Amino acid sequence: MTADNGVITRPKGFRTAAVHCGIKSDPDKPDLALLVADRPAVAVGLFTSNPICSPAVRVAREHTRRGTLRGVVVNAGNANACTGQQGRADARRMAELAADAIDCAPEDFAVASTGVIGHPLPMDKIQQGIEAARQRLSDDATAATEFARAICTTDRWQKEALRTVTIDSRSVTVAGVAKGAGMISPNMATMLAFVTTDANLDVDLLRELTTTAVQQSFNRTTVDGDTSTNDTVLVLASGLADNEPLQPGSSKTAALADALNEVCLDLATSMARDGEGATKLVTVHVTGALNDEQAERAARHICNSSLVKTAMFGCDPNWGRIIVAAGSARIQMDETRTTLRIGN
Repeated sequence: MTADNGVITRPKGFRTAAVHCGIKSDPDKPDLALLVADRPAVAVGLFTSNPICSPAVRVAREHTRRGTLRGVVVNAGNANACTGQQGRADARRMAELAADAIDCAPEDFAVASTGVIGHPLPMDKIQQGIEAARQRLSDDATAATEFARAICTTDRWQKEALRTVTIDSRSVTVAGVAKGAGMISPNMATMLAFVTTDANLDVDLLRELTTTAVQQSFNRTTVDGDTSTNDTVLVLASGLADNEPLQPGSSKTAALADALNEVCLDLATSMARDGEGATKLVTVHVTGALNDEQAERAARHICNSSLVKTAMFGCDPNWGRIIVAAGSARIQMDETRTTLRIGN
């Protein structure tokens, strides 16, 4: 079941805070946030495939390579992308300021930014915002909800998801928040997603589970066909559920994998539903293909087809457009054995 709000601190060992520091013009909208682990958390990050990427992505990618993090600092309203040397210095400075706020090394913090491309960050405002957020860090639902609000830009609603499973007679929780509505295309998009869990597992297993979950959710989401500069998915595991360390291939690991997959799919679906200008959520299921790769290729061509999109928008069941889009994917496809269903 998907939780309504205030979930990211539900797993043990995490606190959040959010403030308005002046990046967004509306003083009622928070625009800077901290997610802090009470102790070093096992951490994995996946990022945009676009070579034009924000310095925030470069810093986060570098800092997550060690496999642990103490936290993430996020700003919304400014992507810090296409900002040159100054942008790189500002992203590193954000990590330093956040690290100073909880007395850890800059390498213990990932950085994420989202918003308008091409504008330098207002670092004086960000410094004040990080200090204000430090004083508000909490594990309560209100702080968690404000974190989810703070990462939004053109989103019409905040996106949150929660699952709980039992492992070794312990309650293990997976929670996630995300933002994204425009510049959304497979291989992630203008999206940020942060997932926390209190499961006990090592970084190699977490990376395997995260890669699978992202491939089946965020990487299969498309709205407008553009891949962005700032896409980031970060998963942090505190280990405080005190289950026995999970092992690859076990039924216990499968239970956690299912929870992580469902959280990511909930968030990805919410982003597609909230797409800029979207009036419908369309899900394409392909069965009977030669293999998963060809099935996915067909689904991508159907989803990204402008003719299919206009048919959906106009409520016109012009099924020929869908068949043609699948055929243009250049998969092995036999017209005489092809069946198509729209809705029921």
